[in-house]
Amino acid sequence: MPPERRSANEAIYHPIPQSPVASNAIPSSSPEPDIDDEAILCGSRVVHDHAQVDSQIRWIHFLLGCAVLLPWNAIITATPFFLSRLEGTSLKSAFSSYLSTTFTAANFAFLGHATATAKKASNTRRVLVSLGCLAVLTFMLTVSTWISTTPGFFFAFVLANAVGQAAAGSYLQTAVVAIASLFGPSAMQAVMSGQAAVAVAISGVQVMSAAASVRGSGLGVTVATSKPEEQSAFIFFSLSTVFLVICAVVHTWLIRLPAYKAVTSRVPLQDQLGLQEDSALLEEPSQPSENYTYRKADEKHHVIKIAKTNVLFNIAVAYVFVVTLAVFPPITISVLPTNPLVHPLIFSAVHFLMFNIGDFVGRSICSLPSLHVWSARRLLTLSLLRTLFIPLFLMCNVQWASPSSIAGPIISSDIFFMMIVLFFGLTNGYVSSMCMMAAPSLTHNPRLKGRAEDVDVAATVASFCLVGGLAMGSILSFGVRAIVCDCNPFTE
Repeated sequence: MPPERRSANEAIYHPIPQSPVASNAIPSSSPEPDIDDEAILCGSRVVHDHAQVDSQIRWIHFLLGCAVLLPWNAIITATPFFLSRLEGTSLKSAFSSYLSTTFTAANFAFLGHATATAKKASNTRRVLVSLGCLAVLTFMLTVSTWISTTPGFFFAFVLANAVGQAAAGSYLQTAVVAIASLFGPSAMQAVMSGQAAVAVAISGVQVMSAAASVRGSGLGVTVATSKPEEQSAFIFFSLSTVFLVICAVVHTWLIRLPAYKAVTSRVPLQDQLGLQEDSALLEEPSQPSENYTYRKADEKHHVIKIAKTNVLFNIAVAYVFVVTLAVFPPITISVLPTNPLVHPLIFSAVHFLMFNIGDFVGRSICSLPSLHVWSARRLLTLSLLRTLFIPLFLMCNVQWASPSSIAGPIISSDIFFMMIVLFFGLTNGYVSSMCMMAAPSLTHNPRLKGRAEDVDVAATVASFCLVGGLAMGSILSFGVRAIVCDCNPFTE
């Protein structure tokens, strides 16, 4: 390959390492810095104009980013519907903890397998199959709003569905990230933006559907089910199913674009990204990478070494989600409005929306240089300080299985509770995003000592710690609930 051609390809497939961006609210329309502004070359012909690729590729990845976190948000936002089906049973009080623990533990396990087998799999096929599975599983939840079953069977069905969605979502996540990274930082920004935006969109839909359901119930109108929670869940799950089908169609269109074929046909199959596409998309034989020839034992030692090097960042990002999942939603969902005019279903839906707006804003402000915090010790301190939210939530109008209030909640304002939830979400998004940006940064993380080959390993380890924090927080939610129920200082 001529030197000029080789350098052009390296500029496309191996951009200069920089901090992952997980904070932009909307994909930027600025030119991609890592792709030639004139054209993308494939052989001797121009495959795609840069401006056209810039607008199409990034917005497609924005939608795929939304799909990546849709399973978790769909499951957790529908908690009021699930609880309504378990009314009057002993399963209701701990259901939120069971649900979040089951989902996050399965997500952690399958994400590990998806990452380990990435080099042997077709990421193109993984995206399509995962989206198809998620659409089917979400449709099953839609149907469940029409069918009445025993609480025990419904409990098992929801947990089994959550495991399936966690598995499909794990393979979807690794495949989407692998493909997006080939198009440079702009596509990765779009994926991260989609992940942040989907939670806000889902919560907004949930609030509107809850309001419509309550209004219809108050007028004596039934849509398809008898309870407002079921009506709300039916609308919500139906829209989610349609969105997943649209994402599958959009991704099918993406893989037909000449720019996609040009990028995926030239990246080495044994590259660190582990991307292996369908043979129909390959136009040239790929050569094995010469930079990643570690034996398995060496790779394991290298990963452990980077994990120890970035231990403060890894603990910080994990603890952010330990605190979040320990109380949200198992504890926060138990807070009821003090204003009798506010319907509990709408109050619950709004509290999810407030958290997700806060998380979205927290990620977004990370794009402001004046608000950057790169110090590992400072980020760890900020992460640990979030523990203070736990007693704050317990001071609110928390209702347990058999509450007997002495003097009412210390924090009796519904507005103040929502402000606490908003700031809780903001700190979640800000601290976690800064940790993910700082850990693999050669510029701001001196622990990496300028080793470019450690950037992807540092990012991967931090990502696993993040998911590990989710799983640990879900497990600890059982303990938080048990301790509070046994010795809550605000109730008898």
